[in-house]
Amino acid sequence: MEWQPDEQGLQQVLQLLKDSQSPNTATQRAVQQKLEQLNQFPDFNNYLIFVLTRLKTEDEPTRSLSGLILKNNVKAHYQNFPPTVAEFIKQECLSNIGDPSPLIRATIGILITTIASKGELQSWPELLPQLCNLLNSEDYNTCEGSFGALQKICEDSSELLDSDALSRPLNIMIPKFLQFFKHCSPKIRSHAIACVNQFIIGRAQALMDNIDTFIESLFALAADEDSEVRKNVCRALVMLLEVRVDRLIPHMFSIIQYMLQRTQDPDENVALEACEFWLTLAEQPICKDVLSGHLVQLIPILVNGMKYSEIDIILLKGDVEEDEAVPDSEQDIKPRFHKSRTVTLQHEGGEGEEGEDIDEDDDDDDDDTLSDWNLRKCSAAALDVLANVFRDELLPHLLPLLKGLLFHSDWVIKESGILVLGAIAEGCMQGMVPYLPELIPHLIACLCDKKALVRSIACWTLSRYAHWVVSQPPDSHLKPLMTELLKRILDGNKRVQEAACSAFATLEEEACTELVPYLSFILDTLVFAFGKYQHKNLLILYDAIGTLADSVGHHLNQPEYIQKLMPPLINKWNELKDEDKDLFPLLECLSSVATALQSGFLPYCEPVYQRCVTLVQKTLAQAMMYNQHPDQYEAPDKDFMIVALDLLSGLAEGLGGHVDQLVARSNIMTLLFQCMQDSMPEVRQSSFALLGDLTKACFPHVKPCIAEFMPILGLNLNPEFISVCNNATWAIGEISMQMGAEMQPYVGVVLPHLVEIINRPNTPKTLLENTAITIGRLGYVCPQEVAPQLQQFIRPWCTSLRNIRDNEEKDSAFRGICIMIGVNPGGVVQDFIFFCDAVASWVSPKDDLREMFYKILHGFKEQVGEDNWQQFSEQFPPLLKERLSACYGV
Repeated sequence: MEWQPDEQGLQQVLQLLKDSQSPNTATQRAVQQKLEQLNQFPDFNNYLIFVLTRLKTEDEPTRSLSGLILKNNVKAHYQNFPPTVAEFIKQECLSNIGDPSPLIRATIGILITTIASKGELQSWPELLPQLCNLLNSEDYNTCEGSFGALQKICEDSSELLDSDALSRPLNIMIPKFLQFFKHCSPKIRSHAIACVNQFIIGRAQALMDNIDTFIESLFALAADEDSEVRKNVCRALVMLLEVRVDRLIPHMFSIIQYMLQRTQDPDENVALEACEFWLTLAEQPICKDVLSGHLVQLIPILVNGMKYSEIDIILLKGDVEEDEAVPDSEQDIKPRFHKSRTVTLQHEGGEGEEGEDIDEDDDDDDDDTLSDWNLRKCSAAALDVLANVFRDELLPHLLPLLKGLLFHSDWVIKESGILVLGAIAEGCMQGMVPYLPELIPHLIACLCDKKALVRSIACWTLSRYAHWVVSQPPDSHLKPLMTELLKRILDGNKRVQEAACSAFATLEEEACTELVPYLSFILDTLVFAFGKYQHKNLLILYDAIGTLADSVGHHLNQPEYIQKLMPPLINKWNELKDEDKDLFPLLECLSSVATALQSGFLPYCEPVYQRCVTLVQKTLAQAMMYNQHPDQYEAPDKDFMIVALDLLSGLAEGLGGHVDQLVARSNIMTLLFQCMQDSMPEVRQSSFALLGDLTKACFPHVKPCIAEFMPILGLNLNPEFISVCNNATWAIGEISMQMGAEMQPYVGVVLPHLVEIINRPNTPKTLLENTAITIGRLGYVCPQEVAPQLQQFIRPWCTSLRNIRDNEEKDSAFRGICIMIGVNPGGVVQDFIFFCDAVASWVSPKDDLREMFYKILHGFKEQVGEDNWQQFSEQFPPLLKERLSACYGV
């Protein structure tokens, strides 16, 4: 007997569905309660499917809603459905996939996919064969409904479909889908391509076996009149370019011609898919060869795509010039991610402390509130990557266009020209240099344009040329640029404020101490902006202030500057509650300011220090509660603790010995002991950075804890977590220098790990350098314990330290190596040429270190005798030979 609903029950369910469409919140709440009660009855789900598939007299929204509630139940409770209920639902879905209503077909498709994704593809073996079979139906609705469901299954379960778990259904499905590329209905053709497209990136075997048929079928659809079909064809070609470029190369000329057409498609969605092709092609080694001849057509198309569309301008409120008084809506504010502190050496490139492997994402952020990827952004990104491929060869195609754009009377066209100029800045810099003396003043003039969107794009483009501006005499461009940017920071338009603040931060990074003469003027502006900005831009302002502090360093430590800057920062600091996420950017900013001001920060350090300790303590307590009773307590947001630890590091680094009393009066060492053992790598990473900074600033407080800390440091010498390992290594080196010979008991705990890391292939440069320094320092304080291992690490040790600048850390490490060579000269014999090379990397070692090098080199020469030394030094590169003979007379 088939299941039948009880009439009274059915009316009850229908009433519930009607109520749930009511806008009244009280009704909504009552509906939720009622749903929870009804879910206790197993056959409630039968009623829901019955309304969806059988009650054709009801209106479609009610039927569809019934299906969506059922879908949520399947998601939450499917494993508890009685087998008869599950069977009934599956059967109803398959029998009604061809419902005349597109909305109902789509709802049934979603329901089928949800059941399938609950691990049911295996236990519903008839699903795929039946759906594939229904594709052959004469009835359009049945064919379209089945394809809709199949497309959703292919999207959700592409990996499972290509595995042995289901005995490879794709071998049948893919050839079947390919047949439908020729179907008379565009909707069906579109489904068929979309289904196959799910298997390109994963290189499904069944697709690879049919790849040529697939490509031919795509070409056959090139001129399809349906925009959805064209979009899917473009998407397929873009993905094929990524995974099977070999198959496309023979047809590349015609594919490029096709994509040039499609990038100008009247349907923006098609144009956007096609535009992705140029982005992907730029990453392929063949790009230059296959595209050179087409630049003359492509460049104008991309440039044209970079104009704001009418809809963009409406969404961006391009006609609203002054909106600074309008409060920000909270959902506009993207979550920020704190970059945890990674301790790196002062490299030859001259970047400071913060990690060098971190990819700064500052590109094409010209209108990020719209953050939907659109044709304008894609065209700009494509031009940017192509400029990096073709370099100055792009300019002959661009310059004639640019003239017309940059001076155009229509602001939309002028704006797109400024964006073009910014997009090519990185790739075409060399070729642009001759034009910059003329262009930069024009762009600076555009900062005063009456259109806010022109002013904001001018900020961004100028920031892309900041490096060149700073390389010129300051009065020529830096001063006028800075003056105008500071005015824009106080613009009446929020988008311009944001663009100006970001651009100014970039300028600060490039100009560094060049800004010192203008500090008073800069601080006046930034502080004035504090009183003016709405929420979102305030967060960017903190960043600009922090970057300023990083860029000018101790030059900020002047009473008049401190008087301007600190009161508003501390006001904000006092306003914010401990659980307010706005503390993150403010803490990061204060961390940079404290490091720059050094002793100038002393009057402000007490409350800042105390609050950081409180934040760490609160977070640890909350984490403990959560671990013991996860059902009663929420997991804490550990970012509060990470940012607080990083600010404490900034204080320790900035205040040095002055941090002593603060540490003495707090339980920071106990908290640090817990943080160092936290399950979250970023917490450990920041803990070890702080441990190293406290070791340098106030070792007497750290020393009593060393016996407990050392084993934890040893455990974290695990290169699986690069930044954690890096900071732990650095901290061990700093502790060694303070402990001296008392480090002896701990050498065995850490040395084997360090030797293993320095010998690992593909270890990042920063970690190699820190490991080498720490091994050298360990050897410096405990030569008898470390020297016997010399042969295990001397070669990678020498190669990783030859590239860093002379500094204190390098000095202590090389002293350690020299002492160890004295203890175990045999350990260096086989790799002596590497040692010579490392010694030659010093520009000006201290006299006593130079003496140590001299003794070792001459000792080796005497040991082997004149003839052998001649033969040995013949292998040296000429430059090395010269250096050693000039500096050490060997």
